[in-house]
Amino acid sequence: MSSPSTEVGPGWWAFVAFFFLAVGLWLLMRSMFTRLRRMRLAEADRQAQERGRRAEREVSGALGDRPVEGQRRRREVGDEGEDGEGVEDLVEPEPPR
Repeated sequence: MSSPSTEVGPGWWAFVAFFFLAVGLWLLMRSMFTRLRRMRLAEADRQAQERGRRAEREVSGALGDRPVEGQRRRREVGDEGEDGEGVEDLVEPEPPR
């Protein structure tokens, strides 16, 4: 009197389904880590640029806020038209001799 086993295991198809779920999860995690790495590098670049701008402002403040060559201060520009009107205001008069 031994009766046949009535236990049913997960079988071959359960293994295949679990395998594909595991591979899908691995691909999803890999993509997520890649995106996080890109975001971290972009944030580091942004912070480095901000530190550079801050240092540049500190240096320009230490130099008396002089404009960089080729740039003029806003109050020096005046109402300069396309044909050069208003340029006379930018030219300093010659000292008397």
